[in-house]
Amino acid sequence: MASPLGRAARERGPVSSGTIPHRLQERRLRVLVVDDHDVVHWGFRVLLGQQAWVERCLAARTGAEALELTRSFKPHVALVDLFLAGESGADLCESIRAASPATRVLLISGAGRMSSAAARASGASGFVSKDWEAHEVASAVRMVGLGMTMFSPKADQPAPLLSEREREVLELIAAGSTNREIAEQLYLSPHTVKEHTSALYRKLRARNRAEAVQRAQRLGLLE
Repeated sequence: MASPLGRAARERGPVSSGTIPHRLQERRLRVLVVDDHDVVHWGFRVLLGQQAWVERCLAARTGAEALELTRSFKPHVALVDLFLAGESGADLCESIRAASPATRVLLISGAGRMSSAAARASGASGFVSKDWEAHEVASAVRMVGLGMTMFSPKADQPAPLLSEREREVLELIAAGSTNREIAEQLYLSPHTVKEHTSALYRKLRARNRAEAVQRAQRLGLLE
């Protein structure tokens, strides 16, 4: 099966804004990994720490830890999970850039896609999926750290995260409708609406309606 990088090259040219110039080949980078899941957190830390081009790999589980490390070590690039526990990776991206304007951010997620426009609006220089092979993620981190951008062609296509019915429910939630009102408008039972709402929370990793709407907007699922 073709890799995301290979598919991107065939579909719309290189995924990044260019290949690594010879003068940058030897540059070593300070990398920050921000993820609240232990396996992913340590996995990326080990993966990146083994790369010859990595000068130092730091890791944080929360936004507060990430900002403290950013201020102290001024990483060249930060790999940030889009959905942190109780926090928005996109919001954290803005905070990291404010704390260290020279630090570039690569957002990553295993729970859907984010449009390149939304990622750029948060100050990110790229967005990749956790479905990518480990070496492809490492390559993306390096490219972003060296000043390039990394957006998959699929990032600008509608995210297949939600079903059509779930999208309808989400739009009504965003409009302020209650479950009973949604049931009446979509001719569904309140129980079915509750099931769709629970599915939305699970897929968006949200704890409540406001958080679900905010995260859906970040992913470009809502206008």
